[in-house]
Amino acid sequence: MNESILHRIYERAALCRAFEEECFRRIKSGHVRCPTYLSAGQEFIPATISVWLEEQGITDRQIFIQHRGHAQYLSFGGDIDALVLELLGDSRGCAGGMGGSASIQSKEANIYGHDGLMGTQVPIAVGACYANRKPTIVFMGDAAAEEDYVLASLGWAVTQRLPILFVVEDNNLAIKTEKRVRRSWSMVRVARGFGLEAQDVTDDPEALSRALIGTFEDGGGPWLLNVTTHRRYWHAGAGVDDENIFDRYVEVSSKLDRGYVLGIQSAALWRVEKVWTRHCRAAT
Repeated sequence: MNESILHRIYERAALCRAFEEECFRRIKSGHVRCPTYLSAGQEFIPATISVWLEEQGITDRQIFIQHRGHAQYLSFGGDIDALVLELLGDSRGCAGGMGGSASIQSKEANIYGHDGLMGTQVPIAVGACYANRKPTIVFMGDAAAEEDYVLASLGWAVTQRLPILFVVEDNNLAIKTEKRVRRSWSMVRVARGFGLEAQDVTDDPEALSRALIGTFEDGGGPWLLNVTTHRRYWHAGAGVDDENIFDRYVEVSSKLDRGYVLGIQSAALWRVEKVWTRHCRAAT
């Protein structure tokens, strides 16, 4: 992978991680009171896809995110101030202070939020793509992928040859229940059965970028990527299920120049802390 592209991906991932770690602290301190779904550990998925789309010159796109969507929102250009205000319940927030963590959005960036029902962003995304034929990316968790209307949406997307990419952020958990307890089938095999181009991939940015090759080319589609990833924090709230869980952010950071990493992380932390501190002070 071109080093400049990897750096752009890393810089977005660093902002997402800094935001989630500060959000974690603000939950602990009582500033954030709404149910909060942190995406730390999964940030390289949206960071990589967003940069890849830009490299392909795909700017007129629509993004449908899931409830664990902070990293998706930030990676695709959502306003950080509006996100903080939303988590604080302020009417100036990205969803008027009424959506909380689960239902963030940015109409300006063509990011459409989750309505609170598991997996419903998928049929909504398919319907929007069917109506306007815009390149569409829809994110879901591995549990949301099990909903019947999600599976029916895959079939309709194939029937209509829609330019839509389904991204399953597969952290193996539905709250705390592992996939092996919930189902006996593979998401990729089911998707291929419907006729999608589908593959399993990890959230390593180089591997994920390779898996994206050919997406949104030559009037093709739909596609599905089942991306193995790891959730750093609890399903909701500020806690850690497993201190020893694999962390892609730490792994990628260790491969980059230490001075570069420290500079990017410091800049991200400074930006995030400044925004949180300003709005939390105003709220007290």
